[in-house]
Amino acid sequence: MNKNLWEKCKEFHGHECPGLAIGYRACEIAMEKINLTFSEDEELVCITENDACGVDAVQVITGCTMGKGNLIYKDTGKMAFSFFNRNNGDSIRLILNEVNSEMTREQKKIHILEAPAEEVFSIKKTNNEVPSRARIFNTVICEKCGEGAKESNIRLSNGKKLCLDCYEEY
Repeated sequence: MNKNLWEKCKEFHGHECPGLAIGYRACEIAMEKINLTFSEDEELVCITENDACGVDAVQVITGCTMGKGNLIYKDTGKMAFSFFNRNNGDSIRLILNEVNSEMTREQKKIHILEAPAEEVFSIKKTNNEVPSRARIFNTVICEKCGEGAKESNIRLSNGKKLCLDCYEEY
């Protein structure tokens, strides 16, 4: 385990916890299995299926961020991460295995960080193709509130262009 990198993750996240350990370990395994390095641009992509603590470790270790468009949030509620290496086409999906609920938080954290990879995660090839590169959308002004939103999030209602806040779902 790279103690320096773990400290960076803790500093970014604000504390250490089993959730941060999950993201840290997922990255560590992905880096080993598909030769990932820190992503300066979009050469690496991570699809996270949760919005929990581990995502902070993913950002610190891989350089995948929502702002660059190479950290994609797909809310399945699963503690799962898919990594894609655009340089060589490799990919991997890591799904957290059940952790003994009788363990203390500290024991869970240590187990996640130190147990063999296959004990911590189910490791599979991804089902998905490499996601397309980030797109820049035009901004459209909502005709109700006057705020700008990306065009893919604008809805038409009675001929008016409305943002998601102003649009009433049917």
